[in-house]
Order: sequence, then C-alpha cells, then structure tokens
Amino acid sequence: MAEQFADTRVGIYGGTFAPVHNAHVETAKLFMEQMRLDYLFVIPSAIPPHKEIDPLDNPMHRLKMCELAFAGMDGVVVSDMEIKRGGKSYTVDTLKALSAKGRRLLLLCGTDMVLSFDTWYKYKEILDLCYPVYMRREKDAMLDTMIVNKLAKYYKESGKMFRKLVGEPIELNSTEIREAVKAGKSISRMVPPAVEKYIIENRLYKD
Repeated sequence: MAEQFADTRVGIYGGTFAPVHNAHVETAKLFMEQMRLDYLFVIPSAIPPHKEIDPLDNPMHRLKMCELAFAGMDGVVVSDMEIKRGGKSYTVDTLKALSAKGRRLLLLCGTDMVLSFDTWYKYKEILDLCYPVYMRREKDAMLDTMIVNKLAKYYKESGKMFRKLVGEPIELNSTEIREAVKAGKSISRMVPPAVEKYIIENRLYKD
C-alpha cells in the first residue's frame, strides 16, 4: 500500500456507510473535483470509535454496498483495509498505512466530525499526517459559530486549516434509510439503484 499511488493527491473518505447513500456519492464527487484528487479511498470502518453500531452489523455487507455505489467512478478505490485490520477503526492508523513520500493525503470530514475532532484518538497526530477538508451536512445556521470556533482552535494548535467543499448540503443520513426499510417504505430516492437492490435481496435492516 505504501508504494502505490505515490506522488499523488489522495483523498480519504471513511465512515460506517450503513448503508452508503446518495449524499455519500455526491459528496465524494465534490471532494474529487474541488480538491483535484488523483485517487479517492472510500474506507468502510470495522468498528467505528465514535458511534454505536447494530450488533447484527456485517461489515462485508457495507463494503459490498460501497463497491456497488462507487462502481464506474474513475479514481475511486473502495478499500477493506479497516475491516481487515479489525477492532476499532482509528483514523490515525489508516493515515499511517496510506502515507508515503510525495503523497498528499486529504481527509474528508462532515460537520459532526469537525465539531468532535478534538475527541478523536491522537487527533493532533492526524492533523500532522493529512490536510483536512470538510463538507456541511446540514443547513443549521445555529452551528456556524461553533464550527468557526473549532476550526480556529485546530488551526492554532496545528497550523492546519480545514478547507471547505462548496456545495448544497444533502440532508440525508443512514439512520433515516434503515428506518425507512424497516417500515417498508421506498428508499429508491435515497440510495443508488444497485444498493437498493442489494438491500432488498439480502433483507438488510428488516430487524
């Protein structure tokens, strides 16, 4: 892994992806375009450190859905590295594994991640290893000041400025999709067609 993709701009898009949905795909496209990425690694976590996950969760289902959602997108690499590593998926470990001389790593964060970044495991080391980028996931103006204050704190501590992706927030989340499936509602406007088909065929999120 360390020798591949050298001398390139590589984006890191991690998450639970339970399931991956249209907002994930659109955000990935903006990330690639606006940050001029050569490659984008989409990396489903094994066990996310900052959120509870369904005891029945199968990470291989989440990996497969990501492969379906991003199929055909040039430069996107769906990676099982965190699932293979097992245990809690710490971002610092992933960045170390992907670091190489001449490679610039750009880490994508959502609003919730920006606000909680200073609680992450070895977060200062994370900032040493990458260039952080964030995308607003909501239109809540009440969060504006909180975000500005957090970004100022991180810059003061590390000298790293979080760059912002420009785009209209798509207010969609995986919890909403799981609840819709459980209630027998259509998710055709929430996820890519291949992901919807996979969820139906494998009877995911029914329990």
